[in-house]
Amino acid sequence: MTKVPLRVKFLALLLLGVLAVTIGTLLVVQHTIDRQIRIELSADLRNSVLTFNAFQAEREISLDRSAELVASLPTVRALMTTEHMETIQDASAEIWRLSGKDLLVLAEPSGRIMGVHAASKEITPAAVQTSLNHSLSLTAERQWWFVSGHLYEMSFQPIYFGPSASDRPLGILALGSEINERVAQDVSRIADSQVAFWFGGTVVASTIAPNRREDLMRTFHDVARAQGVYTQDVRLGSELYFSTSLALTSGALPGASLTVLKSYDEATARFRGLYRTLAGLGLVAFLGQSLLSFAVFRRFTTPLEQLVAGVRALGKGDFAYPLNVHGEDEIAEVTASFIRMRDDLRHTQHQLLEAERLATIGRMASSISHDLRHLLTAVVANSEFLAERTLDRQQSEELYQEIRDAVGRMTELIDSLLEFSKTQHTLSLSYGSLEDTLQRSIRSVQRHPSVHNVNMALSCQGNCKGWFDFSRMERVFSNLLLNACQAVPPDSGQVAITIRELPQAIEITIKDNGSGIPEQLRDKIFEPFVSYGKEYGTGLGLTIAHKILEEHGGTITLLGASPGDTTFQLRIPLSSGRDIDAHDDVPAVDSGNPASLK
Repeated sequence: MTKVPLRVKFLALLLLGVLAVTIGTLLVVQHTIDRQIRIELSADLRNSVLTFNAFQAEREISLDRSAELVASLPTVRALMTTEHMETIQDASAEIWRLSGKDLLVLAEPSGRIMGVHAASKEITPAAVQTSLNHSLSLTAERQWWFVSGHLYEMSFQPIYFGPSASDRPLGILALGSEINERVAQDVSRIADSQVAFWFGGTVVASTIAPNRREDLMRTFHDVARAQGVYTQDVRLGSELYFSTSLALTSGALPGASLTVLKSYDEATARFRGLYRTLAGLGLVAFLGQSLLSFAVFRRFTTPLEQLVAGVRALGKGDFAYPLNVHGEDEIAEVTASFIRMRDDLRHTQHQLLEAERLATIGRMASSISHDLRHLLTAVVANSEFLAERTLDRQQSEELYQEIRDAVGRMTELIDSLLEFSKTQHTLSLSYGSLEDTLQRSIRSVQRHPSVHNVNMALSCQGNCKGWFDFSRMERVFSNLLLNACQAVPPDSGQVAITIRELPQAIEITIKDNGSGIPEQLRDKIFEPFVSYGKEYGTGLGLTIAHKILEEHGGTITLLGASPGDTTFQLRIPLSSGRDIDAHDDVPAVDSGNPASLK
């Protein structure tokens, strides 16, 4: 798992904080501006409604005055007295043109239409008759007519014969002003907004683009049923609007209404530059803070990184890793304390190594002196016996042989010390069979005084001949066989030796049924002076065997160490005499070999 440096963690946390503050600031600014824009748009819409009400009041006054003026004309009174529809229809055309309005209707007091004039050709007398009949049932002087897709604001005036006080009505005059695109443009210009006039769920006139009117009708399908003024957000196409709707008629039935819209996107467009500026400033602040933080963190974390590197080097045994102390802050104090601790630890380790070396020398001297004293005692005692004149020839020969054996064991012990003390040895290679060498080692071990009734069986599979230093290999085999024989139980000891040919190597397995090796010693058995189960063992036998095998390029491995099954495996490469130069360095153990010593 990849470790993240402390500097990167600090920098990431700080930059996340800066980024969060920057984004939060932008969101707060945007929210504040959005709220302010909505307040302003609401105020603008209210002002637009007030402006329209003033404009509409002027239109209504103008329409009422025109209707009153036309109804009082003598010509109109004269026409209504004829009670002839064709005459009234034809003669009232000029009166309609003079009124300047979009719709003129003359009807009898009962409501039967006598004349109709409209700017739109779609208007028919039948449609006008229906609207008039509906209006006669109402009491309002001003009403809204939706006739053949056209919306009219109507004003009604009675036509009297003589003064109005005489109450002799001749008919009814209805004068209307159409709400069309031109009126919508005028209202839009006065209110500084987009407008839409409705009747029921139908848009009669609007300044909204035609391709957005379908969205407008879908959004405001029930706007005409609302009473009074209400506001809402609407989306027409991809643009967002803030709208206010005003009902122009009262009652539960569909009537005329007006919707005023202010573009929210257009209102916020002037702030987009501000958003970009704030975002740019936030990015610059973010980058600047990143560079500054990196420089500051580098200033404080570099000594920590060096200190960590020093700790790792100390863990690998390097006491000389360079560490510099700068300043007087806490990091400098920790670094100085670590340097002092490291120096103290090095001094303590040196003392421990010296003590261990002296202890090792003491143990070795004690073991060697004990063995030599034991053997010298036998030599001295037997020498004194030889000095007596009463001994026969056989007794003298036996005493002489014991002295010779003791001297031989002392010589072997000294040779072991010399073998262990040499860091490099010159091999005396010759061609021969390892089976013969093992046979000699077996015979030599069987003659050892500590070996009694041990069955040693040797089997050979394949070729076991090659170039070896046989005198030193005999020492390896003798040490291993002697250890095995001394570990097996008396009178039932079994030692099995197997030689097997491998590709480019020879494998030798030595297995005994002894007491085994304790688990705590299994990783140390090839170290000097490690001995187990022998009263006077020096602990050098396996160490010397391991060293000689290394010089041959071979390995020795402990395969089993449980009671009744202790097995050592030796692997020795097959090499010709020309492949090993006695003057070269001794080859190292092949650590890649699965059977190599650990």
